[in-house]
Amino acid sequence: MNPDLEVVHTRRDETFRAWVHGYPHDVAKWHFHPEYEIHLISASTGKFFVGDHIGQFAPGNLVVTGPNLPHNWISEIGPGECVPSRDIVLQFSREAVQQMVAAFTELQPVVGMIDDASRGLQFPDHVGLALVPLMMELADAHGCHRVELLMSLFDRLSSCSDRRVLAGPAYHIDAQRYMSSTINQVLSYIQQNLPGTLRETDVADLVGMSVSTFTRFFRRQTGSTFVQYLNRLRLNEACELLMCSTLSVTDICYRVGFNNLSNFNRQFRAMKGMPPSQFRALHQLNEHMIAA
Repeated sequence: MNPDLEVVHTRRDETFRAWVHGYPHDVAKWHFHPEYEIHLISASTGKFFVGDHIGQFAPGNLVVTGPNLPHNWISEIGPGECVPSRDIVLQFSREAVQQMVAAFTELQPVVGMIDDASRGLQFPDHVGLALVPLMMELADAHGCHRVELLMSLFDRLSSCSDRRVLAGPAYHIDAQRYMSSTINQVLSYIQQNLPGTLRETDVADLVGMSVSTFTRFFRRQTGSTFVQYLNRLRLNEACELLMCSTLSVTDICYRVGFNNLSNFNRQFRAMKGMPPSQFRALHQLNEHMIAA
């Protein structure tokens, strides 16, 4: 089965993405992305899949995956059960690491570690358990403190020699083949055309489906309707612009693909619990408090 593409959304004012999510979750499936990932399980047990590797996981399971390497963790839970804050995730590009090494040559061992991660690297569970507090703090950190925590994490991992490669030497990583699958074509098309006019009928035509068939297919693959998915991406982009630009709320509304300011405000309030102007003001206050 082809893995699904995950579009990793890194803020314009950040070099890497650090976040926490529970299980089940939209991204908790067989998937891939061009970014490196440090993935730590804080709760539950189950099976994990990296390339052609299948293993058992428990709290402390810590794996680093390389670009376009498919992966997934499936917890052993009953119907209707959930695991809050199961996954602590750090995602970053190779370019970001190369820029860090160019500035600080002491970080060269990190390059060796991520090179080894092309087929997945697993660290001992006791290392992962010891790093849970650091990675949880990193997911909430801002400014220079984020970088400080990242350097500490890189130091712990790159200096740990007790690590093993997961996917076998014959496993072939083929992102072009993955991207040929229908859902990946759809997600890539949506991402590329986000600011423009995107209609479900047009995307259904693109992949040769009737609208009703595409509606069922898209919900099964993503866990949300086409409009919900599209609005979530556009609102994420709006949050970035509110935090990192001086554009007016009206300009941001149209730039991210909404064609109605009142609808934009309503959708934003539903997702964030506040209007865009208040979101920007609170972010600026937070930034001021951090700098003080």
